[in-house]
Parts: sequence; structure tokens; C-alpha cells
Amino acid sequence: MNASFDLDADGRRRVVIEGVRPEVDCGRFPAKRVVGERVTVEATIFADGHDRLAARLLFRKADQADWREAPMAPVGNDRWRGEFEVRELGRYRYTIAAWIDRFESWRHDLARRRDEQDIERALAVGAELVEQAAQRATGAEREALREHAARLRGGEPLAARVALAEGPLLGALMSAHPDRSLESVYDRELEVVADRVRARFSAWYEFFPRSVVEGEGAPHGTLRTAAARLPYIAEMGFDVVYLPPIHPIGRTHRKGANNALTAGPDDPGSPWAIGSEAGGHKAIHPALGTIEDFRAFRDRAAELGLEVALDLAFQCSPDHPYVREHPEWFRHFPDGSIQYAENPPKKYQDIYPLDFESAAWRDLWLELSSVVEHWIAEGVKIFRVDNPHTKPFAFWEWLIETTKARHPEVLFLSEAFSRPAVMHRLAKLGFTQSYTYFTWRNTKRELVEYFTELSDPRCRDYFRPNLWPNTPDILHEYLQFGGRPAFAVRAVLAATLAASYGIYGPAFELIEREPREPGSEEYRDSEKYQVRRWTLSNPASLKPLLTRLNRIRRENEALQSDDNLEFLPVDNEQLIAYSKRTADFGNIVLVVVNLDPHHTQSGYVEVPIDEWHIGATKPYQVHDLLSDARFLWHGRRNYVALDPQRSPAHVFRLRRHVGTEKDFDYFM
Repeated sequence: MNASFDLDADGRRRVVIEGVRPEVDCGRFPAKRVVGERVTVEATIFADGHDRLAARLLFRKADQADWREAPMAPVGNDRWRGEFEVRELGRYRYTIAAWIDRFESWRHDLARRRDEQDIERALAVGAELVEQAAQRATGAEREALREHAARLRGGEPLAARVALAEGPLLGALMSAHPDRSLESVYDRELEVVADRVRARFSAWYEFFPRSVVEGEGAPHGTLRTAAARLPYIAEMGFDVVYLPPIHPIGRTHRKGANNALTAGPDDPGSPWAIGSEAGGHKAIHPALGTIEDFRAFRDRAAELGLEVALDLAFQCSPDHPYVREHPEWFRHFPDGSIQYAENPPKKYQDIYPLDFESAAWRDLWLELSSVVEHWIAEGVKIFRVDNPHTKPFAFWEWLIETTKARHPEVLFLSEAFSRPAVMHRLAKLGFTQSYTYFTWRNTKRELVEYFTELSDPRCRDYFRPNLWPNTPDILHEYLQFGGRPAFAVRAVLAATLAASYGIYGPAFELIEREPREPGSEEYRDSEKYQVRRWTLSNPASLKPLLTRLNRIRRENEALQSDDNLEFLPVDNEQLIAYSKRTADFGNIVLVVVNLDPHHTQSGYVEVPIDEWHIGATKPYQVHDLLSDARFLWHGRRNYVALDPQRSPAHVFRLRRHVGTEKDFDYFM
């Protein structure tokens, strides 16, 4: 039998530290926060016997040598808590130190002593502890501690010396100079990555520049014409404009309209079939313009408060320069031809996947990293990554960590509609945000179960959801059959369930809902394969709703985080109710949504008035931020009815009553 304790270690270290949070996979991966947030760290800290303990939270920037300390305090049942603020972008390290607090243990025993002789003896012991602390102190504090030690030993009445021992002044001095010679330090240094605020809170709008066509005869939009679309997007309140790949598109095996295997002479092909004689991932499709046109687009976006996100799709058309220059980066059939992408029975003859098991994998990794660096140099700080689950985990961990070491402001969105373990692994590896299964969660039960899972603190430490009700690849049947109310429902849910969401437009706001064929989630006349001309002035457009939702999100801090979602009981399975609030209850948002896009639904919502410090006898105002209507509610249960043809949801801001019922100005 092997001994589990090494006698070369110091067996006098008695404090145990375990159950630390946040700690992602035993410290294998960093937790995530944004600049300005406080990292709250908890741990179970205990020792044998009844001695009092002390603990400190140690933290530092990863590139700094010296630890800083923050106090930890007990919160019950041997759990301790401390916190520190991440004030700069980048990685931080943190751990915990704890020790037996001899002085506080002594004070605890002193308070229970009754015999004067015992007290005298105890005061002598205390004087030694204070004298030892004086040796660890300097300057005025050293002299003060020596004076206290002398006073404890005698010369004053017993009661006065006991009062000195138990007083806050001596306690503070002793706490500042503890004996940590036998402290225990947690056996791991944990990490947290501090991103900019947009990592936590963002609203994305995706569109195809080639579909912004000027004039009847123009066959193809450009980055210059696309820049004219930016004010429209900014007016709706989005802050990230996401472009599908803008690189040259191959001609070999180019797909035609509706994914036809044969393309016509004027078919533009799929932007994800990257590469032609005009260049690869660092080039711009000639039909879209030049690098100067991209810079003008980027600058115009910045003027409007928009940030450009680019698609990062690491795959190639048969015409990509990599195919000619680096055939070793691709897999080959036995006849020597390069393997195209397949997801049987689907075949993508216009796309060659890269072979990450190539013997030349190091050169491949470095080249792909240079693609990211190229676009960062052009001012791109956000990348939406296409199908990251089809590339090795080790590659993404290396690419993201090395990129963010040089550019900590850069963000990566993972577009991985894959198995849960794969999606979560990618998030742990460093992806800033992640697509989710939201698109396929439509019933009350599905939504509650899924977002309860995402709200678990262990998940929140590393997984930031970004909700998309539609994408160029996905038109869910709920949207196909629910009409305009279904689109409104999904918009409200996406914008309020999570702090980050996105839409593929103008297809979304213009209620594009015809599938390629029955049972398909593909759009008919999909923009992936052809240029579309959109009529933005359509009176049925959801632009007003999206504009209001984005304004509500900006004006209500509660909707800007993912750590405060709480589902509320409502006695109708077609109604879902949930809330978000700030820690100080200064901003409480309560959302009620009718999930049935065809019929009016009603029911009673239960409001946690005690938890929210709302009096049981006084009314409180709920202000519907969508309709601007105001209602006086009373007590815990309150009635709602939602007609999806008028408005399928309430987004209430709660205001506690502090004045008269007749004057709403007296509500907080």
C-alpha cells in the first residue's frame, strides 16, 4: 500500500482547501469575465479541531509576478468567499491561501474563560502572540504591537486588559500581521480571461453584401453599396454587423440556385466555397470590391457605432491557391484526387476540407493564424467561426490563446450546432460566445429546461450563449408555419433570454419563411446560392419591433447579463414567464411570452414579491416597454392575456410603489 502523504512535506499544515469556484474542469480551462466585473471566488476551507481560520484570495495578471490579496470571509458551512475586480483585458491567475489564525483562536477561548487565574495565564499566552506579530511588523505598527503586548502582561486591571484583547484595534493590527508560516495554498493556480464588454452583451445582424444591389441592371452588390445598408442596421440598434465570407468564390463545381449541382453562367456561387485565381482567405472577391472598399465599409460602420464581424471559414474551393501550392494540406482519394466535403447523403463538391492530420500540420496552423492576423491588421476584432467542431480542439485552443495573447480585445463566436459535449468543449477552449440549440427549443418545457441548464453557474463560468432565431442555413418549422407572430415571439425570446443574440436579415425582419421543400429547414431561393433583392420598406417588417427591443436592452442593465435569469410560474403551458434583475433590485424586467402564434392565451403569473422586496399590501406598477402601457398589479398572482396578432409578449419593467396610486410619477 502506497502512503498518500509525503513525509518530506510539512505535516503541520492543517488547513484543507477544496470545492473552489469558479474552477472549470479542475482548472484545465479559464473562467470568463469582462473588464469591470468582479470575480467572486468561493471555497470550502476547514481544519481539524476547533481553531479559527483565516484565508486570503491571491490574484494577479498572468504576465505579472507579484500576487495581490483580497480578504475571504466565511459564509456558512465552511464555505468562504472573496472577490477581485478584473480591470484590464487579458488573463488573470488566482488561488487561495488559508491558515490557522492563532490569535483569533486565542481570543475565542479567552471569551469563554471565567477563572481569573486562567484568564491571567491566557493573557500571558496572548502577549506572546502579539509580541511575535510585532516581529513581523515594521514602523509604528511594530511599536504599537509591542505596547499592546506589554499591556496584556500586566500593570492594568484585569478587565481593562481583557477589553484590550477583545477590542477591534488589536484585532486589526493582528490581522494585518498574521503568522502564515504554516499556511496551506490551494494546489492549483486557476485562470480567468477578462474580455471587453461586447463579449457579454451584443446584438448581431448578418447580411450578404452582394444582395445590396443598386439599380435594376446591376447583377451583384459591392462593399460600397453594402455600406449604404449600414444606417438601416444602426437605426435598429444592432452593434455588430456580421458578413459571410467576402473572399473570392471558386468556379469548379460551383453550386447553382437552391443548391443545384449545375450552376448557370451568372450564378454567384456559395461564399463558403472560398478561393479562386483572384486569391484565397486574405483576398476580397473582385465582384465585392477592393481592400480599400472594405476599409471604407469598416470605417462607415464605426461611424454608426457598428463593429464588423467577419466569417472565419477554414475550407477551400478546388480553385483556392492552397490546392495548387500546398496539396499536402488536403486529403486525397486513392486515385490522387482531393477529397471534397461530405455529410452523407449531402455532398459538397465545391468545397475541399483541410486535413488537420497532415504531416505538415504545423505549417497549416501557422498559415491559418496568419489569416486571422491579416484581418486583425485590417481592423477586424470579431470573428464568427464556421463549423469549428469539424477542426481539432487543439488547433482552436492554440489559435485563440496565441491570438488573444497579442490581441486580447479580439472575440470569437463559435458556430457549432453539434453535440453538447463538443459545443461546451469549444467554449472551454476559448471561444468567447457560442451558438446554441435555441433555434430548436420552442415549447415552454424545452425553453425552461435548456436555459436552466445554461444558467447553471458551472456552465456560466465559461459558456456565453448567443441566440439566433434564424441563420442562412436554418429556417425552423416554427417560423415556417407561425407567420409574423412566430417571428415576433422568437425575436422577443432571443433578445431577452440572453444578453447576446443575432438575426440573419433582412430575411428575418421581412418574414422570409418559405422552405426549399416540405420538411426542409433550407430557405427557398437561399441567399447562400444567389443574389436576392430585398424590399426593406415592406409595411409588415419587424424593424419597429427589433428597434424597440434593442433600445429596451440598452436601457435596462438587467438584460445585459446571463447570470440573473429566473423562470416564474404561470398556469398556462402556452405562456412562459421569466425575469432578470440587477443585484440591487434597481432594475427588474419581467417578460411574459405567448408561445402560441395562432391563438390568444391567458393565465396568472406568480411574482416573487418577497424576494423582490415588494410589499404584499401595496400595489406596484408594471410598465410594458413594448407597448408603453402601464398596469397596477397587487400581490403575488396577476393576470395576463396576450393576442399574438397584436403583441405576443409583455416586456415589463417593475416599479415599486413609493407614493400615491393616482400618480405614476411616484413609482420608482
